[in-house]
Amino acid sequence: MTALEIAKKIAKIFEGLKLKPYLCPANIPTIGRGATRYENGVKVTLADSPITEKRADELLDWEMKKSLRGALKYCPILAISDPKLGAIADFCFNLGVGRLQTSTLRRRINQQDWEEVRKELMRWVRGGGRILPGLVLRRKTEAKYF
Repeated sequence: MTALEIAKKIAKIFEGLKLKPYLCPANIPTIGRGATRYENGVKVTLADSPITEKRADELLDWEMKKSLRGALKYCPILAISDPKLGAIADFCFNLGVGRLQTSTLRRRINQQDWEEVRKELMRWVRGGGRILPGLVLRRKTEAKYF
C-alpha cells in the first residue's frame, strides 16, 4: 500500500462517515470523513448542505494529500517508508501539520528513534481537554507502523 492509501485507511476507520455537518469532539465543524475545510479554503459550518459519500472521499483525498506534504516537509526521513509516512500523515490530518512542526514527535522521527516515536504518539490523545478513547486507539494504530 502507498502512504496515501495507508493514511486514508486509518482515517476512514476513525473518522467514520457523516454526510451532514457535525461538531467533532474538539468542537470543530466537520463533514464527511473528518474534513474541516473545503478545497477553496472555506471552513465547514454547521449550516452547510449534506454531501455524498463520493464527495466525502474527494475531500478526504484532498486533505490527506496536504497532510502527506506536511509530514514530508517536517520529517523528510519518512520518504523511505510508506507505512511510517502514512501513519504520520494521518496524525497530521487529525491534529494539523502545525502540531507536528513544533513537536518532540518530529524530533524523534527525524532521529529515527522509533521506540520514542511510539511513546510520543501516545501523548496526543486529548480532545476538548480530556482523554478520548477513540484517539487512544487511533494513536495505537499509528504507532503500530513504527
